[in-house]
Amino acid sequence: MLHDIAVGVDGSPASLAAAHWAAQEAQRRGTGLSVVHAWHPHARPAPYVPQDSTEHGWAEQTLEEAVRSVRTAHPGLRITERLVCDATVGALVATAADADMLVLGTRGPGRVGGFVTGSVSQRVVARPACPVVLVRAGRSAADDHLPAADGIAPDEIPQTPCREVVLGLHIGHPCDELIEFAFDAARRRGTGLRVIHAFRIPLRPAPGPSVPLRFATPDGPSLDPQPQAQTPADVERTLTAVLRPWREKFPTVPVTETVTGGRAAVTLVHAARDAGLLVVGRRTNGRRSGARTGSVAHAALHHGGCPVAVVPHD
Repeated sequence: MLHDIAVGVDGSPASLAAAHWAAQEAQRRGTGLSVVHAWHPHARPAPYVPQDSTEHGWAEQTLEEAVRSVRTAHPGLRITERLVCDATVGALVATAADADMLVLGTRGPGRVGGFVTGSVSQRVVARPACPVVLVRAGRSAADDHLPAADGIAPDEIPQTPCREVVLGLHIGHPCDELIEFAFDAARRRGTGLRVIHAFRIPLRPAPGPSVPLRFATPDGPSLDPQPQAQTPADVERTLTAVLRPWREKFPTVPVTETVTGGRAAVTLVHAARDAGLLVVGRRTNGRRSGARTGSVAHAALHHGGCPVAVVPHD
């Protein structure tokens, strides 16, 4: 059963960009959109609240303006408004428990380029059991598509091809949730999927023959009796084997496999400059929610040039 996509709004340009991105994603999936604004009273009125308004009144206005903007741009989309009196992080994590995806805005770009994540996004992204997508301020629907030809009308932009989806994959720990999310995202956009595996040079020595390599498949994990790959060519063959059942499950998705030496974080950030969506994983260590994003996801969130989806997996 498909659940709604949830988005947190706070009146900032970043959250409004996230709301419109989430609305577009909800339309792709045929689901509804839950727009959430959390507020809580202070001993003294917060400095951002106008003198002629109360904190509750300002919270209502913030939510109404975001919903009005999304409804205008996406008529017909089923939208649920949720005004929650609670701490922001707790409210968003609770909202994500009933959602297929949580979308948040981020501040940026900063002086270092790319994302400069806010404190709320930073604390929320590592906790939900569903994927979390971060969208930076200034992102528009047109940015999801390849550059349009000169003279094209704004209403023709959705007909131009979408930018590719990029997946960062560690073939030593592939997982169903991460791979399927990326393939499904590319399929819904009618675009290609670029799968990147980066390894350090030189590769670590192989484990003994008794240590099998675990693959993720649509029907669950399977074991490969061969030892871990030792050369770039072996790594390429391993990546191809990992992706083969997913290519069969999503036959309409063109897949490009990239194996490169170097740091995974740097490679993915570079690849994401021209992507429509970057997909990275977050290991939960078997728990429903984890406590940290991991170094690769952390770098992607701070420096990625496109929306970044962080997918939790065991």
